[in-house]
Amino acid sequence: MAKGNPRKNSEDSSSVLGLKQTTQKEMTPPGTRASLLAALALVVAVCVVPLTAQISASGLSHHKHISLKMDEAILTVNNELDTEVVVSWVSERCFQCLFQQLGVLPAGPGPGRPSSASFAVSTQHEMTLQLNSTKESCTVPFHFGEQGNYSLWVKNLNNSSVVNCSVVTDAEPVNSYIPILVAFLILAGLAIVSAIGTKIFGLDVVKGFLFRISGSMETERLINSELGSPGRTVSLVADNILPPAPSPSKRLRSLDTFRGLSLVIMVFVNYGGGRYWFFRHESWNGLTVADLVFPWFVFIMGTSIALSINSLLRAGSTRRSLLRKVVRRSVQLFVIGVFVVNPNYCQGPLSWDNLRIPGVLQRLAWSYLAVACLDLLVARGHLDILPAEAWWSPGVDILLYWPAWLCVLLLETVWLCLTFLLPVPDCPTGYLGPGGIGDMGLYGNCTGGAAALIDRWLLGESHVYQTPSSRVIYATRVPYDPEGVLGSINSILMAFLGLQAGKIILHYRDLHKCIMSRFLTWGLLLGVISAILTKCSTDHGLIPVNKNLWSLSYVTTLACFAYVLLVLVYYAVDVKGWWSGAPFYYPGMNSILVYVGHEVFKDYFPFRWRMANSQSHAEHLAQNLVATSCWILISYVLYRKKIFWKI
Repeated sequence: MAKGNPRKNSEDSSSVLGLKQTTQKEMTPPGTRASLLAALALVVAVCVVPLTAQISASGLSHHKHISLKMDEAILTVNNELDTEVVVSWVSERCFQCLFQQLGVLPAGPGPGRPSSASFAVSTQHEMTLQLNSTKESCTVPFHFGEQGNYSLWVKNLNNSSVVNCSVVTDAEPVNSYIPILVAFLILAGLAIVSAIGTKIFGLDVVKGFLFRISGSMETERLINSELGSPGRTVSLVADNILPPAPSPSKRLRSLDTFRGLSLVIMVFVNYGGGRYWFFRHESWNGLTVADLVFPWFVFIMGTSIALSINSLLRAGSTRRSLLRKVVRRSVQLFVIGVFVVNPNYCQGPLSWDNLRIPGVLQRLAWSYLAVACLDLLVARGHLDILPAEAWWSPGVDILLYWPAWLCVLLLETVWLCLTFLLPVPDCPTGYLGPGGIGDMGLYGNCTGGAAALIDRWLLGESHVYQTPSSRVIYATRVPYDPEGVLGSINSILMAFLGLQAGKIILHYRDLHKCIMSRFLTWGLLLGVISAILTKCSTDHGLIPVNKNLWSLSYVTTLACFAYVLLVLVYYAVDVKGWWSGAPFYYPGMNSILVYVGHEVFKDYFPFRWRMANSQSHAEHLAQNLVATSCWILISYVLYRKKIFWKI
């Protein structure tokens, strides 16, 4: 998610290639097991550093005099031509971009005596190098490896008019993905051990053995204490062992697990994700892991709205009282969000001059308000009185709520009209590009098109996000907010698609095959729509997948993924009981507290500390895993204490 921390964003943007001279079941696994897993996760995170530090050190031993940042390599360009050479570059992830100058090499002083210069180059993505001389030019596509040392030779072949360019590896790069591989294998091993332990403790023989041990321990305790006096009634030991009787209203653990999974990944990527590029937001079109989780959180919020409102209506609450509650919660979310994205409130009163208004919780507040109001308009408290034999019964979860669908379609029409028809000064109408050096630099200040224009109109340029992710690759120069006003329309659509999942659960309660088949049908339908809108490409579709714009194809694609993932979690947790949902279930039960807490305390120990090597993926990964594990542990403790923050 977009942050309000300028210091952090300046670190993120440093990964751009730049010029630098190189003078250098409550099925639970019961509570104890879950707490042990959370504690082990902390140990795992800390173990990543020593397991990978030696690898990183060995990779740097060849060139101790060179100081490289994370995701950088050294490129030495050697020019044997008798004319100067201009070296330029462009990232493979930069669509229709201008080449950016890296440096200029003078002509070689003489035959066999090349001129040379060294530069730091980015290793995150493949790039194309272009070398231009007065005679001829050549291009070299290459993917550099982190901490590697490379030489690029520019020379004439037998024919002096033909320029040859070739890259030679002088020192092998380090494998920067080993830390995350080690962490993944250890965490996967812990998950397997936990699953095996659950099976073992579920065996009748083990249960009987534990029953006998706990029974004898309880008897000895009663004999040696005053609790066994005739006037004291003692509950049977079995009361503490046998599971409690099922409650009349069964809460679906899969929904809290889905929410918790989204939240845990969100916390991890917000803390930095080990500074790997795929745990950061995509610069413009396309998807990374970081782009998945916020829409999933919005989706499952919509699902919860459907179930919650239905339950409250059945309990006798009036629509007016529920509307007041919805408005109050939305206002609270919005206000909390303003404080979260403007952390300078700790230094005194908030200044209106540079107060950022949009944000993650603000987007959640608008989506919640709109979708909850729509559901209050059409929701039914009692669904068991509906005819099951009517011709329209297969589509009952849609047809009964046609006024809400009509409102959402009208909202989407508004988004399409504003996006593609609203004139934007000095920009082409319907522009969806990043501006900057994209589109051959023709629209440098058009980042976001109509979406950015509407934000400037309604909020003012100083009240939106100042360092968008498009700066990293596209070198954009204007502010742009990924949680802006126009994109809120499509986040409402995302929440409404989640609401539809809730309607399916309500209308087909306990009919697991029907629920899962309809989830998969919706996933297929949304996937087909995405394929049509994007033409199955990153940049060439009618409406590309774009998190910054919250484009229509972004919503349909992520909703497709959400339905498929929800099927898997629902089947494993609520249908088969193979998985209790731990550890994600616990953050999912306290989602607002975990999200707000991880933002407010992100700069405090144990969530952050001074690192020995701030340019090490291993140390960043360890720190981010420890921080995320701490919030899992905190949410587990709160769950055991039955403390839940509701607004």
